[in-house]
Amino acid sequence: MPDDPSAKLPRRQFLQGAIAATTLAAGVGEARSVLAADANSTPDRIRAENALPGADDWQLTRVRVDGDGFRSPWIEGYCSRQSVLLGESIDILVSTNPTRSFRLELFRMGYYGGSGARLMKTIGPLESETEPTPTPGEKNLHECRWKSTVRLSIPTHWTSGVYLGRLTTVPEPGEAYWQSYVIFVVRDERPADILFQVSDNTWQAYNRWPNNYSIYTHPKGTQGPWANVSFDRPYGREAQHQGVVNDPRTVGSGEFLPFEFPLAYWLEQHGYDVSYCSNSDMLTPDRGLRCKSFISVGHDEYWDLRQFRSVEKMRDHGVNLLFLSGNSICWVTPFQESSSGAANRIISRGGPYGASNDYAVGREQDHGPFPHRGPDEGLLMGARNVEPVNGGGDWIVTQSQHWMFAGTGVQQGESIPGLVGWEYHGQPADIPGLQVVGAGTAWQGGVNPQQWTATIYPGPQGNFVFNAATIFWAQGLSSPPGHVLPWSHWSRPHGPDARVQQMTHNLLKRAIST
Repeated sequence: MPDDPSAKLPRRQFLQGAIAATTLAAGVGEARSVLAADANSTPDRIRAENALPGADDWQLTRVRVDGDGFRSPWIEGYCSRQSVLLGESIDILVSTNPTRSFRLELFRMGYYGGSGARLMKTIGPLESETEPTPTPGEKNLHECRWKSTVRLSIPTHWTSGVYLGRLTTVPEPGEAYWQSYVIFVVRDERPADILFQVSDNTWQAYNRWPNNYSIYTHPKGTQGPWANVSFDRPYGREAQHQGVVNDPRTVGSGEFLPFEFPLAYWLEQHGYDVSYCSNSDMLTPDRGLRCKSFISVGHDEYWDLRQFRSVEKMRDHGVNLLFLSGNSICWVTPFQESSSGAANRIISRGGPYGASNDYAVGREQDHGPFPHRGPDEGLLMGARNVEPVNGGGDWIVTQSQHWMFAGTGVQQGESIPGLVGWEYHGQPADIPGLQVVGAGTAWQGGVNPQQWTATIYPGPQGNFVFNAATIFWAQGLSSPPGHVLPWSHWSRPHGPDARVQQMTHNLLKRAIST
């Protein structure tokens, strides 16, 4: 591959830029006409989408959790699917206690001139009921079987993205209103430069709704195969809000806003051609093979084995892989059907990835027996999970002459404060051509040293695989409205950093031009 990341873009990319400039100059009316076109034929959908007016009011204003600290029984809900294809339908299931009518506002998350979201639709007032808290099932499963409150048919002219539904109660006289979110992905099937996979398996694994029921909270232990968790339940407040990020907007929205939205906001700000999917959409490689690059973002810990094989096949067929994430592909996470037969609605910790590596064997000894053992994730990502896997540290440059650092001005050994955390990767794999582009020490508990490594290696078709080795990479890209920086192990990232932004531009330009 050439070493100059600013080499001329192919004709398709040049035309996209020209179309984008024309679209933006023509204003909102033209943008709407572009979006009205067939989703599979529109060449510059993201620029056109973000030329439309944003929403000044999309955040939660009045949000409340009960005494256990996680659920919001005043109004809460969940979606019948993790993702929905354009033209298909999705159910939203809502409970209020006390019973109240409510309004539903649907927002697509993006850049939109800095506002961060666009209002797509308002529905209501809608009637609701107080739905039951489920009785724990086998392996402490909490599976709600609530009635559908509203069925949404997704218009074919909508744009793939992450969608938040804001639920707001209609108060009785003398009351205040309450709010929470639901979240889902709208996907398409068009060829795209970038496929953005949200880490919703991990959101659900940590979800403690209604109060203490996650993969980590079974009485038999926090790291074993003891618990099942269901997507048929609301997302409670972020499980580690006292130790990682204290953001009340996580009520109902998983971990998207603190750890993944800064990347989506930044990609759409710069007009990258991006499409979105959930973990469950990657059980076959079909969607990814229609894209030039694939991004794992934030905290992407839980993967079904079929996801691993899909992304492995994508790499082997020339798709560029960017792991802008930490602690990724750590646990084998088999999907199961719900009690009603809906596919991919229950997950569990099936066993470690890592093949026969020492840390995988140690997890088996300490927390098993497990029904599954995954392959060596380092042979896909370039660097592996390590023990301990958490802590905080500075991201330190070790190959300053590498093409990914072009235009950053970084020097050998230069550090980006606090960018590593709260989990990361280490132990680079023995892959021909692999380079360690960043390395250093993360401090577990603030005092115990552990080594992390960021890597890049060439794929078999002129493509590449980059591993940023930190959950916090997206924190260096943008700070959307209301964004709350994380803090963990006595360390914190500083927010947007021009060096991280330029490195990411360099990686993406190479990825979409190969």
